Amino acid sequence: TDDRKTACVSSQIGCPVGCRFCASGIGGLDGNLTAGRIVEQVWRLGRLEGVGRVSNVVFMGMGEPLHNYDAVMQAIAILRDSAGLSLGADKITVSTVGVVPGIRRLTAERQPVRLAVSLHGATQAERAALIPVARKWPLDELIDACREHTTTLGCRIFFEWTLIEGRNDGPDHAHALGRLLQDIPSQVNLIPLNPTEGYAGQPTGGTAARAFQDILLGYGLPSTV
Repeated sequence: TDDRKTACVSSQIGCPVGCRFCASGIGGLDGNLTAGRIVEQVWRLGRLEGVGRVSNVVFMGMGEPLHNYDAVMQAIAILRDSAGLSLGADKITVSTVGVVPGIRRLTAERQPVRLAVSLHGATQAERAALIPVARKWPLDELIDACREHTTTLGCRIFFEWTLIEGRNDGPDHAHALGRLLQDIPSQVNLIPLNPTEGYAGQPTGGTAARAFQDILLGYGLPSTV
């Protein structure tokens, strides 16, 4: 049986990134969390009735982890320490919207944690329409940084793709994504949109999501929904 207990933790109070479909950044950024407050989230979750020991941690909560790099890495060191949770590096995932300098720093420091990158568009124009920060770090720079990361660390990257009906879930989008990632060791996490107030998009249905998966498989890209 799968006895994993995954804690989804935040790195900031609010978020400065402002992805069009995400509720976390509606109120902007109120500040960074300290390493202690990041670790406390995991500790408190583990004390909830019926939860027990946390086995995995993902930095996919509120905030952009690579904008609070030092505190996040300090928190990870505590979580990995034998006096902390003794978590293996492969049990910790850091998700970024595509902060290229942060990815390159992870690579240069050979940080062994898993990396997840929120992509959502396979062209610069489509990605920038959903993720404003893409204008600062264009898609070609992001892909170069990801390719360097996998080559240097001998790992794969998880690419996240929010499926929005009629926006980025068609066969053309799937083929574009397949071509973009086919030479990068990776897995694609397809996430049907969670509707939020202020964004009119709707989640992709199961049939279209499976068709998207089938196209990616043709490029040798494994994916989950």
